[in-house]
Amino acid sequence: MVLERTLQLQVTGNKKLETTAINYKLIKKIKDERFSVDDIEHYSLVLQIGVRDFQTCIIDGRTNQCLLLEDYVLAAAKSNSALIDIIDKVFEEHHLLKVGFWKNVRISIKNNKFCQVPDALFVPEAVVDYLKINATIDLETEKVLYYKGIKCNGNTVFAIDKAIYNFFIEVYPNIDVEFIHQSAALIEGVLENKSNVPDNAVLLYIDRFKLHILTINASGLQYYNQFPIKQFSDYIKYIMLVLKGLGYSQTKSEVVLWGYIGKQSPHYNEFYKYIKNISFGDRPSYLKFSFMFDEIQDHHFFDVYSAYLCD
Repeated sequence: MVLERTLQLQVTGNKKLETTAINYKLIKKIKDERFSVDDIEHYSLVLQIGVRDFQTCIIDGRTNQCLLLEDYVLAAAKSNSALIDIIDKVFEEHHLLKVGFWKNVRISIKNNKFCQVPDALFVPEAVVDYLKINATIDLETEKVLYYKGIKCNGNTVFAIDKAIYNFFIEVYPNIDVEFIHQSAALIEGVLENKSNVPDNAVLLYIDRFKLHILTINASGLQYYNQFPIKQFSDYIKYIMLVLKGLGYSQTKSEVVLWGYIGKQSPHYNEFYKYIKNISFGDRPSYLKFSFMFDEIQDHHFFDVYSAYLCD
């Protein structure tokens, strides 16, 4: 289903009528028949926002049952204000997102303005200084936040555009909206799920236009980073770079995949040429899924599900 909205800007004189299309496409929707508007006060709403995509997930906090999942692809936005316009249109057309009495609302931000700081080195008052080491920050337009890890002894410091932050605060004025970073969700997710992955495995999350690489050991998180992807060869380049840097064997190390990749896709077949011990990750065991979710492969949307853990 493609939903399109057009804003028409009237001009005077001999100038032509200008139109700007705000587009978004709902490419996946799964809704459990047990969902009830009468129980919304018991439901957690998870929203994940990126530059070109947007996901919604609703989970019953009493049973940890996943009740709704939606995945949107967004038109290219040249500014954060344009991105907000697109998200605003999604909200306007959605019969649930503007409801104001959720149990809680969690917003996961996908961007490259973040850093991980161990507890032993973390001082809340220094979050801006930490982030400036990794990214260029404009404090006039950006807000710096941090998330204290539950399963790992670290903190995710990240920036969010103030206009985007204010948008969600205004949509949910009576809810204490929680903001996290996608990297924090992935870290919490793999640590919660570590009993279901091989020891010393390399864990990959294949995102749209990005690759996330994690490793964990008995002590917890060992390594995390994300890499921009412009062409398929970038995946192999960064994976080999990390394997070599951490002293992992290309032929013997086990690699677990989550994300936007099919089990029989050409991309998977290319991965298999370079990495023999490769498998797909499972759905998180802390959530329950009805048969309706069987049309989604188990390794998809791991980051969205994991955001539920970030309390």
